[in-house]
Amino acid sequence: MRRITAIVRPTRLDPVLCALDRAGVECASVSPARGFGRQKGRAELHRGTGFAEDLVAKLRVECAVPDDLLMLAVGALVRAARTGRVGDGKIWIEHVQEALES
Repeated sequence: MRRITAIVRPTRLDPVLCALDRAGVECASVSPARGFGRQKGRAELHRGTGFAEDLVAKLRVECAVPDDLLMLAVGALVRAARTGRVGDGKIWIEHVQEALES
């Protein structure tokens, strides 16, 4: 079993979840995330005062999949999350040694 962790744009959440569902992923967790990378922060204007936001708002999508679904799920996730612009996010794949249901 593998755990897929993806950092995606908030605007791409619905397409990502639909793509994972179509790929056979049975469940996923979504949580807010903030960070920086090549996209860096962005300058904002609030009530006439400028400030820089160093951390960009993203979403963290996590799911566990059997090894035989891994490449299908990752491919679906990449296609759904990609916009072609800097800041589309990252994907990590980790081996899960043991998982328990509660």
